[in-house]
Amino acid sequence: MSIPGLGDLAPAAAPVVTSSSAAAPTITEVLEPFWEYRFEVPHGSTLDIKLVSGTAEKDGTELAPNTTYTFTAMKSKINTWHGCTLEISSPSGNYDAYTSEPTADETPMVSYLNLHFKLEAFRTAAQKAGQTGPRVLVVGPPNSGKTSLVKMLTGWATRMGRQPLVINTDCREGMLALPGSLSAAVFATIIDITTDWGSTPSSGPSAVPVKLPLVYNYGLGQPEENMRLYKRVLSRLAVTATSRLAEDPDVKTAGLLIDTGGVNVSKGGYDHIAHIVAEFSVNIVLVIGSERIGSEIQKKFAGQKTSLDEPITVVSLDKSGGVVERDTGFLQQVHEAAIKEYFFGDSNTTLSPFTQQVDFSALSIWKINPASASATLDDDIYSDAMLEKIEPSLMIQNCVLSVNYASIHDSADTIRDSNVMGYVYVAEVDEKRRKLKILAPVNARLGDRPLLWGSWPEPMVSLLG
Repeated sequence: MSIPGLGDLAPAAAPVVTSSSAAAPTITEVLEPFWEYRFEVPHGSTLDIKLVSGTAEKDGTELAPNTTYTFTAMKSKINTWHGCTLEISSPSGNYDAYTSEPTADETPMVSYLNLHFKLEAFRTAAQKAGQTGPRVLVVGPPNSGKTSLVKMLTGWATRMGRQPLVINTDCREGMLALPGSLSAAVFATIIDITTDWGSTPSSGPSAVPVKLPLVYNYGLGQPEENMRLYKRVLSRLAVTATSRLAEDPDVKTAGLLIDTGGVNVSKGGYDHIAHIVAEFSVNIVLVIGSERIGSEIQKKFAGQKTSLDEPITVVSLDKSGGVVERDTGFLQQVHEAAIKEYFFGDSNTTLSPFTQQVDFSALSIWKINPASASATLDDDIYSDAMLEKIEPSLMIQNCVLSVNYASIHDSADTIRDSNVMGYVYVAEVDEKRRKLKILAPVNARLGDRPLLWGSWPEPMVSLLG
């Protein structure tokens, strides 16, 4: 597996149709127009779904007919606009699913689709005028369907030939990157529906073209843990995103789709939302699943304009009835699976990471610190680096560190502002011999680049077990 940004990726292979077991019992589900097939698959189990007739989609991406899609560790849904027939099978039988039967008047999917067509009208007008397309921010409480809505809008936009720039500002989740990061990627091709956003960049064959994200490491689990650092990373991401809009007319026309974590009203949740709106010149804020948050956001941005002198529009949307809560245990397993896939691949692609012994003295490791108790939201976000150079110790064993595009001789500010080249895993720390056992995607020297260590994602003891 190549570290993102290094080397050429192999050409995409032809789609591989997989089925867990031919002997698995098959269930036929017939869906009427606007119905949804909602399913939950736990870790360690798989669910195979094949579209036999009609049309169906998952998060805005159409299912190919007579192609088996295998899902694992996922809570999601498949919907149809005109009706379809699905074949369902699971070797283990360990999954939960049901069919939701709303009408066109009852499903919020119709309002989501109408929103998409409105965004398309904005993009068409922007294309004719040579201006920037809509910059859309999706906010709401936890487990309200924010990411699903962003994926739907992304999938529908790519089907219209658009190339939206998708931004992930949720530090607990990763978009084409590991948890703890903020990232951006242009989506000009379909999303792999068997994963959240698609696989992280790798040198293995892929049925779906690989997206190459720009990644910055925040390294903490919540924006409130270090709001100044979080804002700094956001600002850096916004600079690069704005540059991409300026350089690529197709991306400029399509605009931005920005995902967020759950808004925590009691902990200054609106503060970083306002920062995102300002830095990315957001002109449309979508509030999903909360009348209170919608009212507060409406008051906060009433009468305000973007840096492009456009009014900021706030739109409230109902959340889908299919949205389910992902508990802490499930999310932890999702994060661990993402880390395992980064180093070892998945069921379709096997990767062979490299293990090497490295001297303490050969590495430059920087710890990402949470904010001090005396820090306030009003402090200058550029007042200090919030990074501390540390000596390797047992504290970093079983942790994932980011390898950054910077020099070990650069200042803490420069290292903080640099984007991620890739990740390594610290498998073992020998303090007596002063050596580390490092797992990396490629066999490369690590001493030339600084390594960043944060408290998120949490240590993972079973990676080499």
